[in-house]
Amino acid sequence: MTDPVIQANDLQRHYSVSGGLFKPARTLKAVAGLDFSLSAGKTLAVVGESGCGKSTLARMVAMIEEPTAGSLTLDGKPVLATDWAELRQLVQIVFQDPYGSLNPRQRIGTILQEPLVINRPDMTKADREAKAREMIDLVGLRPEHYDRYPHMFSGGQRQRIAVARALMLDPKVLVLDEPVSALDLSIQSAVLNLLTELQDRLKLAYLFISHDLSVVRHVADDVIVMYLGRAVESGPKSSVFDAPKHPYTKALMSATPRANPEADKVRIKLSGELPSPLSIPKGCAFAPRCWKAKARCAAELPLADAGNHVAACFFPEEAP
Repeated sequence: MTDPVIQANDLQRHYSVSGGLFKPARTLKAVAGLDFSLSAGKTLAVVGESGCGKSTLARMVAMIEEPTAGSLTLDGKPVLATDWAELRQLVQIVFQDPYGSLNPRQRIGTILQEPLVINRPDMTKADREAKAREMIDLVGLRPEHYDRYPHMFSGGQRQRIAVARALMLDPKVLVLDEPVSALDLSIQSAVLNLLTELQDRLKLAYLFISHDLSVVRHVADDVIVMYLGRAVESGPKSSVFDAPKHPYTKALMSATPRANPEADKVRIKLSGELPSPLSIPKGCAFAPRCWKAKARCAAELPLADAGNHVAACFFPEEAP
């Protein structure tokens, strides 16, 4: 078994939030202790409601933000003890919005060459152009697109350009932060197929951030389900989808549309609102909305045991 490209242990990210006039600042724990690993050629999907911390995790792995605590290792090198300029070439990010992530005043060729201009100043202009044209072909665009501006492309084509730009430095990891959520369904399928083809060809590792479980089921190898900064369940995709252990995961699965309208389905409707991340309940954060919660859930923080498919729950769901 090959060594993981990414290894995280008790990874945390906290923010200091003003409490108001004459009030002390409060701490928002966006990510409150996450453990995971990701190997070459594999896709780790992180899912959960808005505010669960998945995009904060993406920014830490992409080294846009530093972890507050814990350890994060990229290609065997600890992030906080290594030159970021070196590590950033190992990890690139593709953002959700293909309309906002490209400079509208630059031609596509210039946009693609920019990472090389910044990170590899020893490359000649001819070599940079050749590399950019190679990437345009790799993501399924035509040679004449090299001299066009972003506004001349559709949403799917712009996301292909964003993927090409992320690949310019030959990274080992792509962080995909909701990469298809802004696209039409038919275009989503084309972009996801492109990402699968690129992963097979280049042996890329994907950290796939999404709220769409249908997409996750199509692309992931392993899944982490997050709730208010913590992983409540993690494991192989097939195990998590076919036999969810945590009540929150089961509720998410019940809300996912199915292709077969005649299939038996029980919709679980959660009561109550998502707690404020500035005032997370003691014990299990999901307890106020959980139909299985008991006194122990409100008093103690459940921790996941070691294993292949685990859940942080005192009363996990039984396998069907």
